[in-house]
Amino acid sequence: MKLHERLRELRSERGLRLKDVAALAEISVPYLSDLERGRTNPSLDTLTTLAAAYAITVHDLLDSVEFYGLGTEGSLPKGLSELQADPVLGGQLTPDWIRTLARIELRGKRPRDKQDWYEIFLHLKRILD
Repeated sequence: MKLHERLRELRSERGLRLKDVAALAEISVPYLSDLERGRTNPSLDTLTTLAAAYAITVHDLLDSVEFYGLGTEGSLPKGLSELQADPVLGGQLTPDWIRTLARIELRGKRPRDKQDWYEIFLHLKRILD
């Protein structure tokens, strides 16, 4: 299932309207509608807020979501490929973590360097573990 389908499923399972979830998550109804239609992708902050609105973890929100178009190692963003190649820090990254991190955009932009990627990894690890 795709992320937008998962978001719609969570709302439907709980018998909530777009308006209800938008109010709980403190986001606009049009933005939530765009998320549920797959027209836009949420930031990490928005995923965290939506998970809280549904009283679940981000891990649970993303658990059944399938991600397509993962690409090859050579297609990784520069800072992420540097982090993966780092002999100390890169050892912490499993293939699943690399795939997850490769999809991250923060406020519509990707992290710039190895340190930014590592900080996001640590933040996600704290949330998901």
